[in-house]
Amino acid sequence: MAKRTQHIDGSEDGVRVESRILEERIQRAVKNGARKLEIDAMGQHGIGGRLWISKEDPISITVTGSPGQRIGSKGFPGTTIEVMGSISDDVGWLNAGAEIIVHGDASNGACNAMAQGKVFIAGNIGARGMTMTKTNPRFAPPELWVLGSTGDYFAEFMAGGTTVICGHEAQNPKNILGYRPCVGMVGGRIFVRGPIDGFSQADAIMEPINDETWAWLIENMASYLKKIKRSRLLKRLTRREEWQLIRAKTPYEKKGKVRPSMSDFRANVWDAELGRGGMIGDLTDLDRSPIPLIVHGDLRRSIPVWENRKYMAPCQSNCPTGMPVQERWRLVRDGLVDEAVDLALGYTPFPATVCGYLCPNLCMEGCTRSTQQGMASVDITKLGREGNKSKAPKLPELSGKRVAVIGGGPAGISVAWQIRMKGHEAVVFDMAETLGGKITSSIPYSRVPKEVVEAEVERAAKVLPHVHLQQELKATEFAELKQEYDYVILATGAQKPRVIPVPGHERIYPALTFLKDAKQGKADIGKKLVIIGAGNVGCDVATVAAGVGADDITLIDIQEPASFGKERKEAEEVGARFKWPCFTKEITEKGVLLQSGELLEADTVIMSIGDAPDIDFLPSNIALDRGHVVVNDDYQTTDSQVFAIGDVVRPGLLTHAIGHGRRAAEVIDDLFNGRRPMTDTKDMIDYTRMTLEYFDPRVIEFSDMNQCGAECSSCGSCRDCYICDTVCPQAAISRTALANGGFERVVDPEKCIACGFCANSCPCGIWDMKAPAPME
Repeated sequence: MAKRTQHIDGSEDGVRVESRILEERIQRAVKNGARKLEIDAMGQHGIGGRLWISKEDPISITVTGSPGQRIGSKGFPGTTIEVMGSISDDVGWLNAGAEIIVHGDASNGACNAMAQGKVFIAGNIGARGMTMTKTNPRFAPPELWVLGSTGDYFAEFMAGGTTVICGHEAQNPKNILGYRPCVGMVGGRIFVRGPIDGFSQADAIMEPINDETWAWLIENMASYLKKIKRSRLLKRLTRREEWQLIRAKTPYEKKGKVRPSMSDFRANVWDAELGRGGMIGDLTDLDRSPIPLIVHGDLRRSIPVWENRKYMAPCQSNCPTGMPVQERWRLVRDGLVDEAVDLALGYTPFPATVCGYLCPNLCMEGCTRSTQQGMASVDITKLGREGNKSKAPKLPELSGKRVAVIGGGPAGISVAWQIRMKGHEAVVFDMAETLGGKITSSIPYSRVPKEVVEAEVERAAKVLPHVHLQQELKATEFAELKQEYDYVILATGAQKPRVIPVPGHERIYPALTFLKDAKQGKADIGKKLVIIGAGNVGCDVATVAAGVGADDITLIDIQEPASFGKERKEAEEVGARFKWPCFTKEITEKGVLLQSGELLEADTVIMSIGDAPDIDFLPSNIALDRGHVVVNDDYQTTDSQVFAIGDVVRPGLLTHAIGHGRRAAEVIDDLFNGRRPMTDTKDMIDYTRMTLEYFDPRVIEFSDMNQCGAECSSCGSCRDCYICDTVCPQAAISRTALANGGFERVVDPEKCIACGFCANSCPCGIWDMKAPAPME
């Protein structure tokens, strides 16, 4: 069977393949069944054109390198061409239906004589774009979308189609359409955003953008920006007052004649000759009054809808524990700082250790502020680092249900904590004398203060019974736990170091063992150190090693290191070097011998390529996949009485392990109470709904929690800021108190004119303009 995906190179042995030869190879690949082509171009012309295929069997072409002229020339419906850079002249020339996406600028003659299809440009275009286009009324008109601006003589003899010129980062910001646009224009329309220095008044005319036309523009703008990977510009490019519409003049308008309006015709011709009502005037007195320009009630084409808490905030959606970060900042704004700090205990037993220090703060990565260039995400660590001061929460009475948790690390403590919060007994079984797992045994205190860890582990110990296993868990003891408890949860993590089986591997010092020894003051590694594996754990090893005397530290990897954030920065600060790609051949007394023949001298070699779960005690009915336990979406194993979470399922962040624990506890609580396990089906709110103009763009570092709370947009949750009430020109919005102490905002349909001010001004994205329900 032919391959569906095929790569075609535009050169052979460094020599350019002729355009004719390259086209023959493309045609042959398509004929043989390839439907996804990757073309590495070297100046060839006409790539992607004349591929006569069915719309039901589409083809996509990705072009890298340096394409020549006439990309997509005579393109056919069902063909999609994506150019990963700028292009030469005549893109889309005689295009008959292909979709062409250009992630850069286009030169002269874009869409010349195009009849069908769409061309999307992520930059500017040159002269004589959209010239001599045409439209067949049986097919959709051609479209050209340009993010920047056009060159001279744009739309010359344009005879049909639609062009959208966005004016974003234009080559000439003072004149978006260039010199002498629209000369000889006889058909089509041009949307333009930004200043223009005139156009051919004899051939074209500017007219207002009506609601239907605007709805088309914003709907298709979203699709266009997504295709060129610039969706974050949607809000900036959909401000109605910034757009103008130019269309070709009709023959009546060009000859100086004006077609009479229907109202004039009815009054001066129809009614004058036949009487009011025309031929049926004696049968009806139907109200023929026109609909007013400003409408209310059922005449509105869209209505504002208050969608408070319907969607999940991006910060909460990004957090593996599902913590409602925006709600914590609301409490801070209300002056309830202690409550904001304590709220985290409902989602994690380690609000300070993890949220404040160890987590890479995925909530901040998702923060709406980060979508605006120059704006800093709200700093959750300001709040997270106060979490160690929270007291153990009040515990509900026990239900009589019991759960055994094997493993006292972050995952095990998390699930046991959540189960106890729900009123069931959870007992933790672990080899260590104290709870905490890698947090207490391996993670250096340079990453998180000792007093913070001790305070949070002590709080967890007050809530959770802990059985200190004096020996490794065996299959018989595991079977006994299943008999004694309603459910058993595996949270043993990954404790067995992975080692490359190269000669001399017995000389290797496992990273986890080294970190444990160093924390106990027992590590002796000499001065020269080579670390195999340059991920974040390897970086921790480098930082700790520098603290115990190493001064020549090299981290090697087979690929570009995956380390990032604070761990990478701290390793570099202590002088660690990164080297890749390196393939280890042997570990010798002198160090690491690479397959290249190079010897990296070392007193000690530490390996940090991950750890594997130690699960030899598990029975055969619990399925495994490459050494990890297989679970469903609810973290239930193939034994319905046994759950598994954390690194024993798959490697991840501490936050992921804690999130696994919370979800597993919810499922077990549902099962105890006879409920079907349910998940939170809320969608994340769209970034474009929030309005950040109210917030200070100069804040790049937050000083305290109060400033964080004030700068949080509270995405999806009403701040009760009264902005919508204030900006409504008709005073149609009122705030209504609810019996439960909450509130809602209600719109009076007889006052509302569907202007959209409420939706456009809301910092939280609460209001949405929607089409009214169809009338019965």
